[in-house]
Amino acid sequence: MAPKKTGLPREVVRWLQSLDLSFYPKNVPRDFSNGYLVAEILSRYYTQDFLVQSYDRGASLSAKQWNWSQIERSLQKQNLHLMKKLIDGSIHCKPGAAELLVQEVYTLLTTRSIRDVRGPASDFTDRQYQELLPTLARSTASRAIKNNLRITEIMAEPDISTNQRRAEVILHRHLGHKAEDRVLNPGKSPGGGGANIPLCYYNVFFSSLVFGDRTFENTVMSFPFSCVLEFCSSSTRSGAAVSFKEIKVHQPVRRSLVNY
Repeated sequence: MAPKKTGLPREVVRWLQSLDLSFYPKNVPRDFSNGYLVAEILSRYYTQDFLVQSYDRGASLSAKQWNWSQIERSLQKQNLHLMKKLIDGSIHCKPGAAELLVQEVYTLLTTRSIRDVRGPASDFTDRQYQELLPTLARSTASRAIKNNLRITEIMAEPDISTNQRRAEVILHRHLGHKAEDRVLNPGKSPGGGGANIPLCYYNVFFSSLVFGDRTFENTVMSFPFSCVLEFCSSSTRSGAAVSFKEIKVHQPVRRSLVNY
């Protein structure tokens, strides 16, 4: 039985049900991420070009990349293609990407138009969800970066400068939303201690967010959020370039408390 809410238009849901797939997608972003279901759907229309047994059911990044590369090659034989942005967004489970991808597959295979195309803005961020929340319940700067910069994105493109730029874009967008909130709700802006965070902590803060070093992240997160916001805002207003530094930390091995 189909779930009540999939984020897909009704005609697309009925179409998926009619295909008799090996399993029904209960969680669209998760279940379409590795491309296996897409290959299975395409095999219903192009039996010879999409052999389901040659696709990996795994959820690892390598399995996803392998499956999607096969799908793209097979589609090219039919002079068909899917938007690369939708594929990448689906691989990294970006908000709304898989839903739009399934709708594109539907229109591609059935040549039918969708009356009500559902999906968020093409930036594939959690912006729409955040806007539904009360001001004080929205993400902090650190959470905004973690929510919108997936670990698989970093694994797929491990270039340090690229990921630092991605984090900076997310931060600037987050600060812009905070500034809008202060204008619309001047009495609800976050209070704070007013202390500035040293630049070295700021660099470590981003390194911990992008590269997952929780030792330094916990240190910086002890500062009030208003301090982070004040420092970042002042840097942005002054036009100063945000510098980053990769930090390698050698942590001691944790010994088990259980004696064997």
